[in-house]
Amino acid sequence: MTDLTSDLTAGGIPFLDYKAYTMKVLFPSTEDHPVLKEMQVDPVKKQHMEKGLWQFGQLVMNKTFLLLFIRTLESNRYFSMRDRVSVASLIMVTLQGRMEYCTDILKTLLAELIEKCIEGKSHPKLLLRRTESVAEKMLSAWFTFLLYKFLRECAGEPLFVLYRAIKQQVDKGPVDAITSEARYSLSEEKLIRQSIDYKSMTAYVSIAQLSSYMTPMEPFGENCDAPVKVLDCDTVSQVKEKGLDAIYKNTPYSQRPSKEGLDLEWKAGNTGRLILSDEDSTTKGEGEWKRLNTLAHYKVGDGASLTLVPKQSSMYNLSIMSEKMEKHKYETLNFSLKTSPPLSRATSPLNHDPETGYKFWHLVKHHDGENKEGERGNKMVSEIYLTRLLATKGTLQKFVDDLFETIFSTAHRGSALPLAIKYMFDFLDDQALQHGITDPEVVHTWKSNSLPLRFWVNLIKNPNFVFDIVKSNIVDSCLSVVAQTFMDACSTSDHRLGKDSPSSKLLYAKDIPVYKDWVERYYQDIKNMPAISDQDMNAMLAEESRLHAHEFNTNVALHELYKYAYKYTDQLIQTLEEDEFSQKNRLAWKLNQVNAIMNGESEA
Repeated sequence: MTDLTSDLTAGGIPFLDYKAYTMKVLFPSTEDHPVLKEMQVDPVKKQHMEKGLWQFGQLVMNKTFLLLFIRTLESNRYFSMRDRVSVASLIMVTLQGRMEYCTDILKTLLAELIEKCIEGKSHPKLLLRRTESVAEKMLSAWFTFLLYKFLRECAGEPLFVLYRAIKQQVDKGPVDAITSEARYSLSEEKLIRQSIDYKSMTAYVSIAQLSSYMTPMEPFGENCDAPVKVLDCDTVSQVKEKGLDAIYKNTPYSQRPSKEGLDLEWKAGNTGRLILSDEDSTTKGEGEWKRLNTLAHYKVGDGASLTLVPKQSSMYNLSIMSEKMEKHKYETLNFSLKTSPPLSRATSPLNHDPETGYKFWHLVKHHDGENKEGERGNKMVSEIYLTRLLATKGTLQKFVDDLFETIFSTAHRGSALPLAIKYMFDFLDDQALQHGITDPEVVHTWKSNSLPLRFWVNLIKNPNFVFDIVKSNIVDSCLSVVAQTFMDACSTSDHRLGKDSPSSKLLYAKDIPVYKDWVERYYQDIKNMPAISDQDMNAMLAEESRLHAHEFNTNVALHELYKYAYKYTDQLIQTLEEDEFSQKNRLAWKLNQVNAIMNGESEA
């Protein structure tokens, strides 16, 4: 697998652009956030709303107002966790073009949070552990904005190579299409424990004329056979996916045809052509169970010629594809349209199809309740499958090491350490000094909670936030084990292993002390570097602001923020009236003016 790195760089890495990447990190559960579009507003109200939002924007750019706005919201018990995350992301989008001011606000909020944490009863180590404040989510977004260049130039490559290596290794053995369990896995939960007989084969897969959704980036082109490694136990959908992976190897996932829009056709010698499906009239049933069709079921042999052709059943898929190519420039579109019917049953209880009453299975039957008699005897003993986990871990070791070493290194293949990291770590060191904290473990934990655990872990678990790829369930569970190991490496507590320790801790037991040394050295190296002058930091922040000032519709973000100001307006006005600096700037009066304009009551 060591040739994978050079194999990869040849076709390039499908990085998402800045806008798509930041949207995925800031608003992960929203496919098409309003800040990407023009504001939807009644034309009659448009003029006074734009005027009101401009004035509200002036208030947001006033440090006293913004801090009091955030404090007021956070002090309200009805201001939910979800609201905190949303407000923080909206503030960051609004301040994207004013990164110096944004950084000043963030430092002020973090300093307040540290003070509150130290004066309160909670242990200082818990600071920044969770996202319970607007400041914590703003910090995640701040690193998200400022480390994009570093991802593109440096850390993105080892992350992508690790993702591809995991995918390649998993695909070498059987993967259950319904449970997502695999023979090759890092995750004990997703390991097939039964013994599965299977045979590796090469199929020659071509793709027929698909005019409306061909892309110029295909390495193989239409009607060209690509050799594809498959298993005789693969379902038809799995073979389609592997075929598309080979044909569109270096094409961003969102620009590939969806396997749901294609049929798999087998040129079966003299018998002509046969359309293969996960489920059809030949599907074998046994009582309430039906088994998904595999290559072995159809007796497809080594060297078979397979063609991906547009689905015969309807033109629906083609229209989806052309719409997808037009509209979704920024999304990977991994949503419901990409779920094939038989496989979607995996999400329903016991893979039960309510329409037919059948339960579907692929490699392993999962019974309700306890395992049926006799099945338990078929399970391998734990030592055997721990050995198999270790074998997979060994294959992937180099790629995990490369990623961790890149992240925890101050010298990166000619790239300097991003200024944002040095700046924030120095800020945390200064805060510890101010509060008389001498325990080095506390500051170590603050640094770990602020960057590795808040930023990097999220990307290790979700490389689809950085690249235009799709992440299968089995790859996801392997990445979760890597992410857990990464978290363990940043921890200051000793990991005592016992018989009840999770297998992920046992797998990396020998590596974690080495990784911990890397983290220690990394933090120390950063501390020893010369401090960054405000001038240099501000120049970098100004450049970031200039580069990305127009990525989002800030008026929409302001409008979303204004909804919170309006919802809590009585409490906010009271806070503004009581604050000395606010009184001097007549902020309460100005907010009332904004409310009047937004309601169409005033032209002021």
